[in-house]
Formats: sequence, C-alpha cells, structure tokens
Amino acid sequence: MPLLLAPAAALAAPATPAEMNLYTRIAAVNACISRSAGIDFDKAVGIAGETIAQLIQGQHQGLIQQVGTKPLTLDELRKGSINSAVIGAYEICPKQVPPEVAKKVQEALSKKPAQPSAPPAPK
Repeated sequence: MPLLLAPAAALAAPATPAEMNLYTRIAAVNACISRSAGIDFDKAVGIAGETIAQLIQGQHQGLIQQVGTKPLTLDELRKGSINSAVIGAYEICPKQVPPEVAKKVQEALSKKPAQPSAPPAPK
C-alpha cells in the first residue's frame, strides 16, 4: 500500500456517508476522464474502484458506517468500489458507459428500494 494511504490512528474512524459520496464522485469523475482519453471502460472503472478501495482501507481501515462495525477486506472493498465507480460514471458521463453496462445499471437502479421519506413534521 502506498505510504500516503497508510492509516493514521486519528483518522481510523469509519467512512461516513458523506465521505463515501465524495470518494465515489471522485472515482466516477476519474473514470469519465479516463474514458474521454480513450481508456477501455473496464480498465477505467477498475482503476477508479481501486482508488476508492485503497482510500477506505488506508484512511478508515476498511470501515464504512453504512455497512456495519466489521472492517471489509480489500477484496470486498474492491468489488463494492468498482460497482460504485460504474454507477457514478453512468450518472456523470452516461455516453462514456458501454450500452450493455448502462442497461445493467438501469436495471439495478430500478430495483433499488426507494429511500425512506422523512417523517412528517410535527404540527
């Protein structure tokens, strides 16, 4: 692991939803830039996903608030991070996503349960 991503004791808190959103957005932009430069889609999202995985491993010791208290392995992080990079790329630069991948993302997003709405405000 690169020294820059080595965990710092004070920064070993689980990744928050806001941090995960930021990491995913950065990776998606990276994938979009790579695709615009002619890089193969699988390679582009693979590198973007690896970036997220290494960051979570290094800065948060594999912990993600939304997932629970068990640290994820680097392999688990890679799988989830690549999926996040693919979805992010689909949202940011859909024309750079191969049609067959875009179709799978659309299907996955349509099956995703709706976010619970906020409770009604007290009267």
